[in-house]
Amino acid sequence: MSAEIVSVKNIGLRGVAVADTKISFIDGQKGVLIYRGYRIEELAERSTFLEVAYLLLEGNLPSKEELSRFEEKVKAGRELPQHVITALKAMPKTADPMDVLQASVPMLAPDDPDLQGAGRNANVNMAIRLIARMPAVAAAWNRIRNGLEPLPPDTNLAHAENFLWQLKGEKPDPEIAKDLDVCLVLHADHTFNASTFACREVASTRAHMYAAVTAGIGALSGSLHGGANTRVMGMLLELADVPDVEQWVKDQIDHGNRIMGMGHAVYKTIDPRAVYLKEMATRLGKKTGQEKWDYLSKTVERVAVREFDRRGKSEIRPNVDFFSAPVYHMMGIPRDLFTPIFAISRIAGWCSHIIEEKFAEAQDKPMLYRPQAEYVGQYCGLMGCVYEPVDSRR
Repeated sequence: MSAEIVSVKNIGLRGVAVADTKISFIDGQKGVLIYRGYRIEELAERSTFLEVAYLLLEGNLPSKEELSRFEEKVKAGRELPQHVITALKAMPKTADPMDVLQASVPMLAPDDPDLQGAGRNANVNMAIRLIARMPAVAAAWNRIRNGLEPLPPDTNLAHAENFLWQLKGEKPDPEIAKDLDVCLVLHADHTFNASTFACREVASTRAHMYAAVTAGIGALSGSLHGGANTRVMGMLLELADVPDVEQWVKDQIDHGNRIMGMGHAVYKTIDPRAVYLKEMATRLGKKTGQEKWDYLSKTVERVAVREFDRRGKSEIRPNVDFFSAPVYHMMGIPRDLFTPIFAISRIAGWCSHIIEEKFAEAQDKPMLYRPQAEYVGQYCGLMGCVYEPVDSRR
């Protein structure tokens, strides 16, 4: 067994570089996140989700004309095929939205005219349709499970606006729609996390984009990856009836219990995305008259940071999930749709990584991921164990 394999065994590939990428970069010590060379702060303040999606897919910011054409393509792809609507209506109304989303992506594949296309342009076209239709699936399912008919897309509305319209059946407040668009920008990519690596690993087999995205959604559905903001909101709802929130936080930390939304596998300081969501939570609290959620989240943050600092754990700070929870809640989005919204955003990054994996420039990179494992099971020598007939076994 090689020394290289020994050095990375049983660490979940943490710190192991498995491929080059030009899509995004993280400096966890300094709290830096970059998409294609652009700081997340500038993109959150000045860009839109579809402009960022173009940037991730194409590698450069679009001209005005390029962005307009891209937006029109996304709008043209919003309509769900009827067979998908029919399938959604046949599903149990208690189905988890992430399971529904994952099941829907393969059903979208046969409707895509570029499915058999091997070139980059065909893959970009598939990505555009997925960016357009992921919100439509989530919104349609939420209405169907509540006994309502899915709504057609409105081509006069921008991306986040249209999702809120199809979700709720009423034209959204422009400021709230803009805030949701910023949320989508903040979640659009995050290098080789579990779901992105799942997408790239499947893409390395030369499976089509829909198969790779399905794998990514499956990875995101796991409790160690997606869903943290759902649990943060559950914590805040519980704290609404707690008389002494400060003491509750201290007790949690004293007993070694986790504070949901605090700490990150990569960032050793505050998550740069959390900065924008924290300010957004304050503004939304005032706008919607739900300031208690902003107050509770900031109280938990303040006490937790103080207590972690006292214990020499200054690297534990709020992550993107901590403040996205009250933000989505104040927008009126159901808790079990928080993770699908993550997917609605991350689809831009997933597709970009799939395309990069399929058309990698590095000639020395094997096409197929094939890690090696160390066998630690039963061993009876090179000839193997002696097979005994079933009647002879005890």
